[in-house]
Amino acid sequence: MPEQAPNKQRHSVIVNLLFNIVIPTLILTKLSSEVYLGPRYSIIIALAFPLGFGFYDFVKTRRANMFAILGFISVLLTGGISLLELDAGYIAIKEASIPALIGLATLISLYTPYPLIKTFIFNDEIIDTEKVTNALKQHNSDALFQKALQTATYMIAFSFFLSATLNYALAKILLISPPGSAEYSAELGKMTGLSFPVIALPCTIVMLGAMFYLVKRIEKLTSLSFEEIFRLN
Repeated sequence: MPEQAPNKQRHSVIVNLLFNIVIPTLILTKLSSEVYLGPRYSIIIALAFPLGFGFYDFVKTRRANMFAILGFISVLLTGGISLLELDAGYIAIKEASIPALIGLATLISLYTPYPLIKTFIFNDEIIDTEKVTNALKQHNSDALFQKALQTATYMIAFSFFLSATLNYALAKILLISPPGSAEYSAELGKMTGLSFPVIALPCTIVMLGAMFYLVKRIEKLTSLSFEEIFRLN
């Protein structure tokens, strides 16, 4: 029972989408004209939702990681660039740089004692790592498993580089109006709204592909079943 407590504190996907994408998008696209909030205040209020939600989530769960921190920095940079009315090209560079940095960190982590593949997929919250490790030793398959982890890491890194490319392209295509205008705020909202279907879905598919590949390799190397590998309770 104590091990399940942290899971109860996590927010659902719907809540995350609501505060990080849906509400900011509606504010920027519908309320950015001078009749309502205006370009500047619409950006401030829209960005306050993901920032406030992120801070609330951290206070409630007492858990933070480098990806949450990068996301927090990303939102701050978006707000700063927009409010200072800098060229939209800076937004495109920022949008590409965050996932690109994560992709590089994923690759570099292969050469450290803490490969990020163990954060993304091969961790105790998803997989019974102790059972898998023991089975690998019994089958003398640890070396082959390390190669599988390496391949899965390349797949995950690719998903982040794909995200960087799509982020940059989306920003360059959509952000065409002068910074500080109501049109620019609406375009920023449209970019935020499209980020999920255009960017998140393809990258999620690649990530799931990496997980599927790794699980299949574990099944083959350990003779464990799907139910034995995953923590299903």
